[in-house]
Amino acid sequence: MADLTREAGETLATTAPPQSYWRRVRKRFMRHKPAVFGLCFLVLMAIVVVFGPFVLPYGFDQQDYDLIGLPGPMNAEHWLGTDQLGRDATTRLIYGGRVSLAVGLAGALVATFLGTLIGALAGFYRGWVDTILMRFTDIMLSIPPLPLVLLLSSLFRPSPPLLVGIIGGLIWMGTARLVRSQFLALREREFVEAARALGASGPRLIVRHILPNAIGPITVAATLAVGSAIMTESALSFLGFGILPPTPSWGNLLNAASPWLSTAPWLAIAPGLCILLTVLSVNFLGDGLRDAMEPRE
Repeated sequence: MADLTREAGETLATTAPPQSYWRRVRKRFMRHKPAVFGLCFLVLMAIVVVFGPFVLPYGFDQQDYDLIGLPGPMNAEHWLGTDQLGRDATTRLIYGGRVSLAVGLAGALVATFLGTLIGALAGFYRGWVDTILMRFTDIMLSIPPLPLVLLLSSLFRPSPPLLVGIIGGLIWMGTARLVRSQFLALREREFVEAARALGASGPRLIVRHILPNAIGPITVAATLAVGSAIMTESALSFLGFGILPPTPSWGNLLNAASPWLSTAPWLAIAPGLCILLTVLSVNFLGDGLRDAMEPRE
């Protein structure tokens, strides 16, 4: 009897306590090395673009009139040289990152909100509501986004709030389809049926019972939408339909550097690398969150 009691105590002592869902998510995420790299890079980039302008000695539109005419070389005073107007390229790169990241994040938030709203209504109410909303989604998916964005930007004066609205209004469709599929599955679960039997209304079921259980896929979709929004803003600014000079963004910095590729290639390499690494890091982060929240094994 004493041996059995001792063995039972040892078994209980060696049995690990059950882990919470978010602790398991964190552990799985930390095993995804590219996602950890992406998160660290994005945190570092955010720190640089938020706090960098407070310690830089130049303004983004401050000119050195002795250097006007040609791009200046890289040196100790100007780490990335100066542009043809005598402005410090490092300062403009960091300010441009602040604009591009802000527009990308805000556009992704708008897209996530629209996609979640439309997908939730379509998946919960089904029937004619689902038919109308999903056919509208299919129509939006059939429209090439870049030509439409160029048309809208040419009709209205480009500004950051307008770009946020345009970008968010054109990249929400994938989120809507994802949220709809989640709601179609979750609305038939026992806890939803129990809440409905207790008299919960449709909006309460959506917000309080179903939406919290779909937050994982929505988070992944929102993360991936950031990369798409940054790419769209950069493309528009490069083509001259996005953020207009003298306000810098990574896209219009690439545009301004294009005539000097043979004499000052670093002016284009720096913003190009920032766009590449930022979008790559966002995609790595989204992949890591997807694998952590929806493990395949």
